[in-house]
Amino acid sequence: MINQHPEKFLNTQLEKASGEGYKFSWFDWFCIWYPPGWLILFNRHWQHYHADPDGWNWLEYGLFLIPGGFYLALLMRWLRLGCRSPRQEVGEFNPKYQQAFSEEVLGFIVKYYFRGELQQIDNLPQTGSMIVAMNHAGMCFPWDFLTLGYLLGTRGWVVQPLAGVSLFEHPWVIWWLPPKWAQVLGAVRAELGDFEEAIATNTQGKILLYAPEGLRGPLKGWGRRYQLQKFDVSFIQLSDRYHVPILPVLCIGSESLHPWAVNLKKLQRLFQLPFLPFSPLMLVLILFPSMGVWAMRTRLRYFIQPLQKDINSSKGRTAAYRQAQQLREKLQLQLNHLLGKPMKR
Repeated sequence: MINQHPEKFLNTQLEKASGEGYKFSWFDWFCIWYPPGWLILFNRHWQHYHADPDGWNWLEYGLFLIPGGFYLALLMRWLRLGCRSPRQEVGEFNPKYQQAFSEEVLGFIVKYYFRGELQQIDNLPQTGSMIVAMNHAGMCFPWDFLTLGYLLGTRGWVVQPLAGVSLFEHPWVIWWLPPKWAQVLGAVRAELGDFEEAIATNTQGKILLYAPEGLRGPLKGWGRRYQLQKFDVSFIQLSDRYHVPILPVLCIGSESLHPWAVNLKKLQRLFQLPFLPFSPLMLVLILFPSMGVWAMRTRLRYFIQPLQKDINSSKGRTAAYRQAQQLREKLQLQLNHLLGKPMKR
């Protein structure tokens, strides 16, 4: 029955647990403060609300916590599953699970570890569909996105972030995180067709979180962390086509999620990754691969900019490109002002 109606089963599980929810044990608190344990916490929370026979088990979780143990845990799980990949049954966005994960796991991390806060909240609109466009950096798990999504969620907004394709289907991610984890939490594939479908369907009140720099954002590394890269034009075109305004947000502090990182392009291409950062943290990450969802402690501040309603790209792609770069230049000036430095030419 679970295989036939996974979403109905999940909703039933959420309703059953709504009175108590996920209760932190001493082991969960240990995982919060021990970096290799974050991946364990994500999977344990998922397993609380899902029937996941292919997921990690307690013995494998224990191996996560010792140097090199993750590789043995991965081998054990692969053999346990009969030398195949985990099944992927649940895949639709479930706002109830997004809320449960935000309240029971994400909230503590955002408040006390990343210390996320919204600034200039007078610029926040009351309601309505919009594209929240944010600068993106960090070369790590997209904590700058997740933190902003959580902070907006505390205001009653349901936010769906656009995420790189690798977060959905890369072989490593399929083993690393629960099956379809990103989709169930609301992520939309960062491809034009999926982006447009997300805007076009049920646009009333839909809020999409988007990085106009695309992968150029995290790829810029530590040296150019606050130099906004060329903006893609798709969000300008879709904003005009579906009459959805753009809410720009400037994030400060995301570069410290994985500090002093540079991208290793040859290895990135070899492993078919969107980016492969190299920094002093990499040696620890090799010993503890489960730390891939972890990031350094920082302070993430989000400066809300005025809502952009006068989007007009009807004159074609050239006009949309010009408008996108004008917005980028405007935001770069504001970012430089916030950082207290002159604009680099």
